[in-house]
Amino acid sequence: MVKLKVITVLILFGIVALSLTNQVHAQREYYFGQEWVKIWVEPDGSIDLFYNISITLDYGDNINWISVGQPNSDFTIGQAIDQNGNTLQTEDISTSNDYKVKVNLKSPLRAGETIWFTLLTNVGRMIFEDQTNPGNDGMQFTASWYTAPILDSRIVIVIPQGINEDEVKTGSVFWSNILYEEERLAVYWEKQNSIPDERFNVAVSYPKQQGWTSFPKTSDGGFLENIGFLLLIIVFFAAIIFFIFLIKRKQPYKKPTVAIESLGILRGLTAVEASYLLDLKPTKIVTEILYGLLKKRAVWVKSTTPSLEFTIQEPYLKKTGTNKYPLRYYEIDFLNAIKENGTLDEKKLANTIMFLRSTLEEKLKGYCRKDTINYYRKIVSKAWKQVETAGTSKLASKVYDEQLLWLFLDPEIQNRTQIAFKNYRFEPDPLWFWYWYSSGYYKTKIPNKAITKPPSATRKPTAIPGADFANNIASAIENSANNLVLNMEKFANAIIPLPPKQKTSRQPAHQKAKCVCACAACACACACVSCACACAGGGVG
Repeated sequence: MVKLKVITVLILFGIVALSLTNQVHAQREYYFGQEWVKIWVEPDGSIDLFYNISITLDYGDNINWISVGQPNSDFTIGQAIDQNGNTLQTEDISTSNDYKVKVNLKSPLRAGETIWFTLLTNVGRMIFEDQTNPGNDGMQFTASWYTAPILDSRIVIVIPQGINEDEVKTGSVFWSNILYEEERLAVYWEKQNSIPDERFNVAVSYPKQQGWTSFPKTSDGGFLENIGFLLLIIVFFAAIIFFIFLIKRKQPYKKPTVAIESLGILRGLTAVEASYLLDLKPTKIVTEILYGLLKKRAVWVKSTTPSLEFTIQEPYLKKTGTNKYPLRYYEIDFLNAIKENGTLDEKKLANTIMFLRSTLEEKLKGYCRKDTINYYRKIVSKAWKQVETAGTSKLASKVYDEQLLWLFLDPEIQNRTQIAFKNYRFEPDPLWFWYWYSSGYYKTKIPNKAITKPPSATRKPTAIPGADFANNIASAIENSANNLVLNMEKFANAIIPLPPKQKTSRQPAHQKAKCVCACAACACACACVSCACACAGGGVG
């Protein structure tokens, strides 16, 4: 019996030891010695994007391929070449908002070995008008990031010819040097010892050049204005990631792959902006804008037939929103669409929807659309939960008012309202313009200078059954959507659909790989890791 126990213990010990041995062998630890990036701005608004990447495998399973992120889906793969001159097989493995090129190594990278390769692509629609600096064009760029350290990161952007150094702007991340290539100015950045998943973000803005294409920016503000804040966030999360990496450093590693070139969920949208993501019809979106303006007491509906007619309240007559409740860009557009007779201009109303749409599409760049949609659906669910668990009719009514625009995003708003107020009565506040409009008191005259008074000076608001309130608001929403304009067909036709995504990229023009040098007038034209440029401050090794 004792011998059997001893043998059993030895067997178990052997199994554990073997398991630990296999686990060690299953681990993979690697790092990137360099990630050098060179970008040529092209006249058609695209860029030629060149990567020179080296990777070292310290130990673990062989590495057979590496993926390299691309800024958007509109890219064409040029050529990938390794240090021995072998042309490497590549393929587009993009999915959803994850844009990347898979580079298959000629032979597996084994423990203790280093390999480097170059990849050249052309990426379309990369140059945009800079709203912060009128008359300028430019771009933002984030190099591929990995779940492993990058010891040496370099980015060079070659901008159009004829631009002087003092005309170039780079936001809060100032350039490390200025170079020249064939009489074209180039801006250079470098960064050492990036931790896993750390982003290297740069931006450049320069005077618009005749004959060079750029695409309009429709979102508020320019593309350089938020980089400093973004960098603070990145540094904060990078520090967290670094500590996690230290803790999990001995855990199994996956094959090296670029992280999804996405910032994840786009937070901070308003309910109206989220309504576009959740596929509300244009008429429902405009109706939601109307209710937002009613909540701010910026407008009043003086008539509903044959179409809605509005009165802009005095503090908002200038349509600037410089008052207690500032206006959003789409609310200003809505007010600008109100004609002198109080009706809505179909074309201007359509422009309101198109500008909202283009603004959201621009904001979404780099973010995961699917995750963002799910995030705002959860916000809607939480808004209902707050109403349902309010505890009293008064509190439930107050929460309903506060969350009104989010509740609008639910296509089942009528049924959900009935459920939420199953055990409550709705108790309106005298100053809830949206309620008085929904209840049919639109004929009541509202004095412009007495907005503190309720729509009906002779009628005190009384609590009503939840079912009646649900029917009232559902009918009001539906009637508003149907009576926005006299000519609904004209309004619908004025909304130009989003153009289909067409690939504008082409084969890269810069087929010869080049070093990413930190010195001016660098004549280096090789792509090897050990290349040394014969100029001051040069060298890429």
